[in-house]
Amino acid sequence: MGYLMPFIVLIERRLLRPMWLLLLASVVLVTGMGAHAGKPGKARKIARDLEVAISSPFTPNERWVRLRGGRRMIDAIIISNAADRDMLALRDHVLLLGGTVNAGFSTVQALSVTVPARALAELDERDDVVALSPNRTTRHTYSSLETTTGAVTAGVRTATGATTYSGLDGSGIGIAILDSGVMPNHRNLATAGGPSRVVKQVNMVGQGVNLAYSEGLRPDSTERKNYETLVNVAAGAALPDAYGHGSHVAAVAAGRGTYRSSFDTSGVAPNASIIDVKVLGADGSGTVADVLAGMDWVAYNATKYNIRVVNMSLSAGSTTSWTSDPLAWSARSLVAQGLVVVTAAGNYGLTSGGITFGTIGSPAHDPSVITVGSSNMRGTPERADDVVNYFSSRGPTRGGTVQSNGVRLADNLLKPDLVAPGNAIISAAATSVVPQGQWNRLASTAPLLLLGLDSYQAYGQTLMMLSGTSVSAPVVSGAVALMLQANPGLTPPLVKAILQYSAQALPNASLVEQGAGLLNVDGAVRLAKAMRTDIASRVKAGTITPGSSINITALPTPSSTVAGQTFNWSRTVFVGGRHIASGDALFTQYQPIYDPGLNWVGSTARRTTITYWPATKNVAANTVPQWVNEASAATGTLLTPGVRMGTALAGVSSKIGRTGVFLPTATMGGWMASGSGQSLTSSLVISGGIVLSEGVVLSEGIVLSEGVVLSESLSGNVRATVAAPPAAER
Repeated sequence: MGYLMPFIVLIERRLLRPMWLLLLASVVLVTGMGAHAGKPGKARKIARDLEVAISSPFTPNERWVRLRGGRRMIDAIIISNAADRDMLALRDHVLLLGGTVNAGFSTVQALSVTVPARALAELDERDDVVALSPNRTTRHTYSSLETTTGAVTAGVRTATGATTYSGLDGSGIGIAILDSGVMPNHRNLATAGGPSRVVKQVNMVGQGVNLAYSEGLRPDSTERKNYETLVNVAAGAALPDAYGHGSHVAAVAAGRGTYRSSFDTSGVAPNASIIDVKVLGADGSGTVADVLAGMDWVAYNATKYNIRVVNMSLSAGSTTSWTSDPLAWSARSLVAQGLVVVTAAGNYGLTSGGITFGTIGSPAHDPSVITVGSSNMRGTPERADDVVNYFSSRGPTRGGTVQSNGVRLADNLLKPDLVAPGNAIISAAATSVVPQGQWNRLASTAPLLLLGLDSYQAYGQTLMMLSGTSVSAPVVSGAVALMLQANPGLTPPLVKAILQYSAQALPNASLVEQGAGLLNVDGAVRLAKAMRTDIASRVKAGTITPGSSINITALPTPSSTVAGQTFNWSRTVFVGGRHIASGDALFTQYQPIYDPGLNWVGSTARRTTITYWPATKNVAANTVPQWVNEASAATGTLLTPGVRMGTALAGVSSKIGRTGVFLPTATMGGWMASGSGQSLTSSLVISGGIVLSEGVVLSEGIVLSEGVVLSESLSGNVRATVAAPPAAER
C-alpha cells in the first residue's frame, strides 16, 4: 500500500477569546505576578469569567448569559460539599434568589442552575458551595494507523481479512464515545457478520437542564425507566451524527476497515463495542451540563454495557483548578469507578506568536485522566520520522485558584501524558440515513476533507480525513481496549503508567510537548500481559498491600520493533502531578498510586469514594453509583522502596535552556534507563504533607503568562487536514 502524501490544506475551527476575557486576563497577570509570595488567603470560588459577568457594564456575548425581564441571568454549575447530598438548603436558596434549579448530577455533587448575576456573590458566601463556574459552551475540539502504533505485531494481533483478526482486537470491551453521535450502520462499525457494534445510543443534548435527581433515578424505579426511554436513540434514526465528528472518532478507536482490500481504514481495536453518548448537537456544540449528564449516564450504565473506556474528544480551555473544575471532578469519579478516561489535550499549541505552552484544557488537566497530544506520522508507517504536531496543546496545566489577596496559584501539572497519531487520519464519515447519503456538516462545509476519496464514497462506507488531538485520543482509547482485553485486571492509573513507560520518546520534544512519548501498542500490551489479572479486584476489596507482587511473569525487554524499526521504551512515568518515576519496582510491586480513587498532586492527596445503590431485582450491588465524595486522603503509602525518582535531574524550568519541564523526554528517558535518579530507600507516605519537593514547577509570570491560557469556553476543536490519497489508491 502506498503512503499518504503531504497535506494540501489545513483547516482549523476554533473559538476566539472574547475581548472582555482578554482584558480580564491582563489584569490578573498584573495582580498575580507575586506568585506564591505571602500567606495564601481564602480561595475564590467564582470563576473569573463569572466575575466579569457580574461587574461588567456590558453583557458578555456568551450562551450562558441572557437578559430576562431586565435582569442579567446566568446559567451556572455549582459544586457543593453539603452534608445533605440532595443539597436541599442550597436548592431553596437558589429559588429564594430568583433562580431555578435545572439539574443535579451523581458523578459530581453539583447543580445546574439559572440565577440572577447579582445572586452569585451571595452564593459564593455559602459554606456548602465549593466552586461556581458558567455552564460553558462545548464543541467537538488505513491501516497505517494500526502499523505505526504497533497494533499489528506478534504480541498484539495479525490482521487476516475482512471477517477475522488473529489476536487482540478489543472483543468484549465497551468504549463510550462522548461526542456528536455515531452512525451505527457504517460498515467500519460492523461486526464480522454484519450487525453493528454500536450496542447503545443515547442523546444527552439538553439533559443537562432536564436531569431528575437522586431518589427519582434509583435503579429499577419508574422514573429511571422513563428517563432511559427519554434519552434512548431509536434504531434507524434519520441523522444519528449530523456533525460527523463522533463517527470518525468511534471508527479511529474501533473501526473495522478490512472490507476494502486496497485501502484498509481499520482502527486500533476493530472488534470493541461502541456506546454512543451524544453530548454535542448538529453544529458541534453543547454545554458542560450536557456533558456532565452524559458522564452520569455512563457511570450508571457502565456495568450493563461493560464500559471500560470513556473517550472524550473535547477540550475545555478552563482556568479553573482540577480540584474544582466540574468536568475534571466528574472524570475523576468515573476513574474512581474503574473506568479509563481518555481525553484530548486540545488544539491550541500553535498561535500567531509561535509554539504556545500552558494550553492544556479540561478535563485533560485532571491528574486521573489520560491526556493525549497529537503526533504526525509524516505519511509513513515508520516511526523514526514522527514529530509532535504544532497544533497539539502543550503543558504544563495552568488551571489554578485565585486567593482573596489576588494571588493566583497555578496547578502546573505535567501534561500531556503521551502523544498518538492525529494528523491526516482517514476514517468513517457519517451521512444521513433518511434521506440516504446526505453528508455530515463537517464534510459538507469543508468538502476538501473528501478530496481524493471519491472512489470510496459508497453509502455506509463513506470516508473523510481529520486531524487533531480529538483524533489522537481515540487511538489511545483503542489501545486501552486491547490492554484490557489482554488483562482485564488493570486499574486506570496502572493503565496510564504502562502506556507511559512503554512509549517511545520522540527526538527533541519536551516533557510538556509529548509527555512520556509516542504511543506504543506493542509494548503496552506486552507489559500488560506480564501483570496479575486480579489487581483491580484486590484494590477494590482492600486486600492488596503496598509492595505486594503484581507481576506474574518476568517484565518484558523494554524495547519494541514496530514497522521494521527497533526502539527503546521511554521508561518514564509521571507521578504526583509534577514528578518523574522509573524502575522495575513500578511493575513488580504494588504502588498505592495505582488505586483509582487516590489522586496525589504536589504536597496533597485526595481520596474519591463512591456510594453505590443497594441491589435491586435487576441491578447487582456495587454496580450503580449513587453518590461520589471527595476529601483529603488519610495517612498512607504512595510509593514503595525501589522506585527511582528523576524529578531532580530535570532541574529548574527554562525554555531557553531546555531544562525542567522543557527537558526533552528522550534525554530524561536515557538518564533513567542508565540508572540515574534517586531510588527510594523507604516508602513515600502521606503524613501531614508529602515528604518530597514540589517537583518540576514553573515560576509564575516568568516563562508563562496568563495570556497563553485559553478562555473558559469548552472547545474540542477539530483540525481537518486534507490530503490526496496515494497514487496507488486512486
